[in-house]
Amino acid sequence: MKVCIVLGTRPEIVKMAPLVRACQRRSVEFILIHTGQHYSYEMDRIFFQDLELPDPQYNLNVGSGTHGKQTGAILMAIEKVLFDERPDAVLVQGDTNTVLAGALAAVKLNIPIGHVEAGLRSYDRHMPEEINRVLADHISDMLFAPTEVSRQNLFKEGIEPTKLHVVGNTVVDALLQNMEISNRRSKALNELGLRPRGYLLGTLHRQENVDDPARLRGLVDGLVSCAKEFQLPVILPLHPRTRKNLSNFAIVIPDEVRVIDPVGYLDFLQLEANAALLLTDSGGVQEEACILHVPCVTLRDSTERPETVMVGGNILVGADPKRILDGAREMFGRGRDWTCPLGDGNAAERILDIILSH
Repeated sequence: MKVCIVLGTRPEIVKMAPLVRACQRRSVEFILIHTGQHYSYEMDRIFFQDLELPDPQYNLNVGSGTHGKQTGAILMAIEKVLFDERPDAVLVQGDTNTVLAGALAAVKLNIPIGHVEAGLRSYDRHMPEEINRVLADHISDMLFAPTEVSRQNLFKEGIEPTKLHVVGNTVVDALLQNMEISNRRSKALNELGLRPRGYLLGTLHRQENVDDPARLRGLVDGLVSCAKEFQLPVILPLHPRTRKNLSNFAIVIPDEVRVIDPVGYLDFLQLEANAALLLTDSGGVQEEACILHVPCVTLRDSTERPETVMVGGNILVGADPKRILDGAREMFGRGRDWTCPLGDGNAAERILDIILSH
């Protein structure tokens, strides 16, 4: 049995790490393909080192580009690797161009596809991620839904029930495994002069938010309002895309929002776990906030993680400054006693069992 694990972005590295470790524990042969969708492997090497993962056997170094150009380049490069390696299964995770290209390459070569984190839906076709996840789901052979809500989404779309498996989300596995490493190695709070629950943490990176000047301006105003309301600084690790657009749109971030350079994953876990409140447009951060029991305000109009809202750990507010402040007030006053709906930390083992039986 040989499993091919395809990844290309840092969230994919994090969420696929438990599967790599499960293969290692159970002596299942695997190959790692890093597409370099966001960064080259050299830029991502620190992630593999921090998470104590083996180096990928293949580094495609595709880099950035338009959606069509990037997806096509990944598809051509992965196809050659799969043709040479002939794995018994290909695993992709999430909703990136890497996921779509990896799944397309595999299905054309009649190699079974496992889609990790299948069935998430925002029902917003303006988001390229929604297109990627829907297409990947409909050509996959094993759909690893993190929750029953996700499974029902797939069932309603007519996918054969025997392909659907509720396994939990590997983000829970990853967080439980990596928090121990983070606690041991990260000194982020001391280095930034922060105290637990003495700050708000923000992230902004999504295309629909940061490429729209009016929307980006509203988000910045909302963050500033929250900082003033709670008399706490907003710590904002600034994504390169967001930094570029702030400059292009001549948007100045006031002092209430403390801009810092992007931090490593282990440091970011510490910033998340100790924040009084999270304000984010990231799907992964919504999940991690729910697992860590940190109240979350999602700066989007829709979410493919509705379970986090259902249990009371998250609220959707969009980009309007007043709605952002109202949502922050509501979440700030809530307790942190919700039950995490995303799984028990054994998703990777369940996925590997299903792959081996398939």
